[in-house]
Formats: sequence, structure tokens, C-alpha cells
Amino acid sequence: MKKRVIALVDCDSFFVSCEQADDKGYKGTPTCVVSGRNGCVLSRSREAKQLGVRMGMPLFMAKKEFPEANYIIADHGKYHEYSKRVIACLADFSPDVEVVSVDEAYVDLTGTRKLFKKNYQDICWLIRETILEKTDIPVSIGLSYSKLLAKLASDKAKKTGGLFVIGKNDIMPVLEKTYIEEVCGIGRANSLTMKRNGILLASEFVAKDDAWLKTKLGINGVELRHELLGESVSKVSNKFEYPKSIQDTSTICDGSFSDDLKVIKPEISRHLHNACSRLRYYKGKCASIGVMLRTKDFATLYDKRNLLKPTDLEITLQKTVNEILPNIYRQGITYRSTGIVLENLTFGNEQLSLFHQEDEKEKTLSQCIDNIEKRFGRNAIRTGF
Repeated sequence: MKKRVIALVDCDSFFVSCEQADDKGYKGTPTCVVSGRNGCVLSRSREAKQLGVRMGMPLFMAKKEFPEANYIIADHGKYHEYSKRVIACLADFSPDVEVVSVDEAYVDLTGTRKLFKKNYQDICWLIRETILEKTDIPVSIGLSYSKLLAKLASDKAKKTGGLFVIGKNDIMPVLEKTYIEEVCGIGRANSLTMKRNGILLASEFVAKDDAWLKTKLGINGVELRHELLGESVSKVSNKFEYPKSIQDTSTICDGSFSDDLKVIKPEISRHLHNACSRLRYYKGKCASIGVMLRTKDFATLYDKRNLLKPTDLEITLQKTVNEILPNIYRQGITYRSTGIVLENLTFGNEQLSLFHQEDEKEKTLSQCIDNIEKRFGRNAIRTGF
């Protein structure tokens, strides 16, 4: 089997880095991105970490303990745009890029030395420089022979200047310092199983043979062992997979929990707009829609409807939302967050009924809204409710 050379590119403090790229005034300052005005800390700058701000810290507590820090409400639309720019940079280095999340992607660099006339380590430095120059987003890169080792390396890269390489002679020394629960893919239950069998370190895990691991963890355990030994079992795949569903949820944006329908309706309308924009981006349609309300005490109220015909038009879907909302909203109950879920998605050409008619006016209006947002930014225009 030909050795693969795989890099995991991980954006540093991604949400904060996006805000700093968008507003240079935040650079070099303790800055945090939070989930909402009544939410918690999602991302921290290096300065905020040094200050002592903790991940997941409630905003009211963070402001009380660290009033000198900047707190910015998350703008996920902005982060997805920056993510696309980073991925576009990676595509210039290899056709094999597998997006893992909004801030992580695997890149198969096998055979690219001749193209760039550099060794793999220098190619990674060039990737970092290119992304920083074109997007102003700093990244850390882990480089090794498998996706799992690249993941381990990327975790260490954040503490070693942005790049960490696990070469052939580095594998066992690294595994001897890696606890079994730190291995991506093991999971909590399997980690406990291994510990009950006296396996605490990744090096002890790979010392077991395939047959033993298969009886304890199934084929997944065997594949993890070979990945840790530097064999690329899981290939980097650039095959795009459509989402099974599309959700858009958040805490109420006005900064305080509310039982007022005049506050809740615009929030749901905003989520519907965001979800439909994403659906149209994938050129998909949904056949069912759900509405979610979460109370101050974290109780979740949810209801959904199946549609007569699939659609991507928020104006059409708003009518269904207006039918659902009275079934879950209760006056006098305080709500903390709202959301929309689009399900039963189809993509590409669909089989239409003989009597199907597309509402051309609504379709044209939705396209106009999308075009305005492309030019002026997300939520530059909204529909009513």
C-alpha cells in the first residue's frame, strides 16, 4: 500500500479569528464570541485565554469576572463565508480536500512535492502563509500518514507554532504520550471498555492484535489501530454529501428571554430565512418543516408539518409556520430560544405532478433576496411574517 501524506488544517479560534479579520480593532485584544446575549462563550482569542475566560462560560459571568474583554454575538453566516474562502485556498494545493466542519479540513498532499518543488513540511508552511494572506485566518496543521495521526498532530500544532509532523519514527513516541480517550473515534464507551482491560495509552492500544480488538470494539477498533500505526484506512474524500436536514436555531437576539409573540415571530422568521437560503444554496427543496421553542427552563416544544409539495420558498413555508406556532406557543411561558428545522430534503431535479405549478412570483422574489444578500451581506433584507 502506497503511503499517503495527509494534513489536517484546523483554523485557530475560528469564530474569533473571523471577527478579527472583519474588524482589525479586535486583533491583539481579549475577544470572545458568544452564542447570544444570554448565551455562553463559544470561542476565545489567545489574549482572552490568558486572561482566564473559560470555554462555555455563561456570558453574564464572563462579563462580571472579565469586564475588559470584548464579547461579540456569533454570526454563523459570516463564519461560513470565511470557511468557504479557506477551503478555496486548500483546493489550490490538492484536488482531494475533505471538509470535516466549518473550521477543519483534511488535505491529501501525496505526490505534490514535484508540483511545488518543496518537501511536505514546507508545503504546509506555504498553505498557512497562503490562507493567512488571502483570508487573514491563522491555521494550525497536523501532518502525517493517516487522517487519525494528522488529527493528533493538529492538536499538538497549536502549541508548537502552527505545524506538527508525525513522521515514521515519531509514531510510537507520540502514542506513548497519548491517552486512549484523546484518540478521535474511540468515544467515551469504548474508552471505558479499553480502560477496564488495562489499556490507558494509545501505544497499549496498538500493541493488541486485530482479532482481540475486533472482539472488543468490532471492525472500527481494527481500523483505528491501523490508522494509528500510519496506514491510511480512511481515505480523504472530496465527495460532497447533501445534508439530511437543515436547522437554524439560536437564543433570542434582543438579549432577554421573552413570552411576547411580537418578539418570537420575527426570530422564527429570521431562522426560516436563513434555513431557506441554505436550502437554495444546495439547490434543494423540503417536504416538511418543524418549529421549535425552548423555554427558560430548557424544556423543548416542537411540532412539524408535511407539505403538499416540496418547496424552497420561505414565503410559502411561512404560511405553514404560522399554522404550527399556535400549537406550541403558550402565553405566559418565558422562552429563551427559537428555531426552524427543514426535513425530507430532495436535491436536483424532482418528479412533478401533472398539475404542479411553481409560484413564479415567489420564486423570483426569493432569488432577488438571495442576490441582495450576496451583494450586501446576510440579513440585508428580510421578509415579513
